[in-house]
Amino acid sequence: MQATERYTSHDDRPREDHVVFLSGVSWDDYERLLVMRGDHSAPRIAYLEGEVEIMSPSQTHEGLKSVIGRLVEVYCVEQGIEFSTFGSWTLKDQACERGAEPDECYVFGTADADRPHLAIEVVWTSGRIDTLDIYRKLGVREVWYWRTGRIQPYCLRGERYEPVAKSDLLPGLDLGLLASFIEAPTTSAAIRGFRAALQC
Repeated sequence: MQATERYTSHDDRPREDHVVFLSGVSWDDYERLLVMRGDHSAPRIAYLEGEVEIMSPSQTHEGLKSVIGRLVEVYCVEQGIEFSTFGSWTLKDQACERGAEPDECYVFGTADADRPHLAIEVVWTSGRIDTLDIYRKLGVREVWYWRTGRIQPYCLRGERYEPVAKSDLLPGLDLGLLASFIEAPTTSAAIRGFRAALQC
């Protein structure tokens, strides 16, 4: 494997992710990286046509993605929406040379699915590869990006994602309201506050 490190953030502060980029990586090399990593949620490994991103999420990153996920689950429970959560499910397709592991992902309804309906990504460290391009070819219907306190949903329309104002999958969900509870002092406080707001 001919690979070069393109970018590494310094991980001497707990708020920073540690991200390494490799180029010239074959699909077999990517598969070997997954095997070496084993059955763990981190580091998360993304593959796009010979480029690899290896991201070790910071405590802050993990906290944000977990709170967002819990609030999505609170909303679904309150609204009677059936869902299953699959965390950092490894999604990959050799034919299109793409693989990704979302921060959180969900399937809605009770039927089996070979891809999540919703993938959630926390963008905490700049310089990442284009995960939307990965998810597009993998056929994930909707992707949410959290950036600087705001959630932006993207919905798959034909062969491309379009930024939208609200989720197609959860159209009744006020994403601005959800985002307002993400940085509560504790996860339990975020859940209590969001649940109370939904019941108003």
